[in-house]
Amino acid sequence: MTSAQYISFFIVLISLLAFAPTGFSGKTSGGYLYPQFYDHSCPQAQEIVKYIVSKAVYKETRMAASLIRLHFHDCFVKGCDASILLDSSGSIVSEKRSNPNLNSARGFEVLDEIKSALEKECPHTVSCADILTLAARDSSVLTGGPSWEVPLGRRDSMGASLSGSNNNIPAPNNTFQTILTKFKLKGLDIVDLVALSGSHTIGNSRCTSFRQRLYNQTGNGLADSTLHPSYAAELRTGCPRSGGDQNLFFLDFVSPTKFDNCYFKNLLASKGLLSSDQILVTQNEVSMELVKKYAENNELFFEQFAKSMVKMGNISPLTGSRGEIRKNCRIVNS
Repeated sequence: MTSAQYISFFIVLISLLAFAPTGFSGKTSGGYLYPQFYDHSCPQAQEIVKYIVSKAVYKETRMAASLIRLHFHDCFVKGCDASILLDSSGSIVSEKRSNPNLNSARGFEVLDEIKSALEKECPHTVSCADILTLAARDSSVLTGGPSWEVPLGRRDSMGASLSGSNNNIPAPNNTFQTILTKFKLKGLDIVDLVALSGSHTIGNSRCTSFRQRLYNQTGNGLADSTLHPSYAAELRTGCPRSGGDQNLFFLDFVSPTKFDNCYFKNLLASKGLLSSDQILVTQNEVSMELVKKYAENNELFFEQFAKSMVKMGNISPLTGSRGEIRKNCRIVNS
């Protein structure tokens, strides 16, 4: 290539880059995700989502954690396609019936309200999958956590996967290796695993999710020696050996409604509520070192959490002509 040809090529390349989507853009089969996706088709979209999420979180702080969890449970099943929002109908068996979601997944009414408002503002434009992603980001910000630019342009699935929901979502009693494998199958690594687990700095968990840590078979002593005895004793007062399955406990008892790094400090003190929390410091040296770093440096945790949320939000999205833009997040278009 001559110098003149090289200069011409370089000028063309720069011109192309100038018109490419700015910010983070995830290349997917069928198109790109980029933050400005609705700038012209529905410029008020992000403000509408933020307003309704703010209203919901102001009414009930716990809702922030519930919306982040919904996004997580959606992306780990078939990708970030809002399949979790579908009710059972026709040939669709809802993911809401799965073990990880039954009696615990919540926030669907908030998403219904957002979708209804967006359909009035700009009909058949903003996907339920993008609404979920934006709601998760806003939930972080509203509780004092980090913000980030959300790549947009996802479309909605036309089906659900009950088996995928039962098998792909990490469970509270999974081993570290099982959880890490589930993350790796979605293109996420050990850094993402530890950072995203930090979302447990807000929200609640049910007694049934950690009871096995409190009682051994004979009833004497702890079933889980990695749990601090005084913390375990406190938990047993509200989580009996039988009954009380739905009793709620803070995932981070120090600052349960504030998005911060206390979750990691709790783990170092053997006061992680779920087994899947505590194993981050007991079963893997790399994850333990990451926990220590995030416990020492809140800013570092925030920075990585934002990166990992963007990465998770880019798991197998439907773009281009794939999927659809649902009019109602609970049902596919007729």
